[in-house]
Amino acid sequence: MSAYAVIQTGGKQYKVSEGDILEVEKLDAEAGATVSFDSVLAVSGGDGLSLDANGPVQAEVLEHIKGPKLLAFKKKRRKGYTRRVGHRQAYTKVKITGLS
Repeated sequence: MSAYAVIQTGGKQYKVSEGDILEVEKLDAEAGATVSFDSVLAVSGGDGLSLDANGPVQAEVLEHIKGPKLLAFKKKRRKGYTRRVGHRQAYTKVKITGLS
């Protein structure tokens, strides 16, 4: 059984293990930089699950990307009112390099 950790970033929780590549909400770091996620909720190792995490999870920033375009469309019938708004969420692709 491989070790994993549960981290929290961007208001969401992710279950990660070493070598995982995931997309999180945009981080303020350049591509190639190393970031650490300090909000670790749980760590599972060889001795079971530990809820009192004792250190950060290290990750490497691979690139910054944008998600798919999402459309919000409003309409009021018989009034001639339509409104269309598009949104693309910014993400950061990171690779988990180390669990503590």
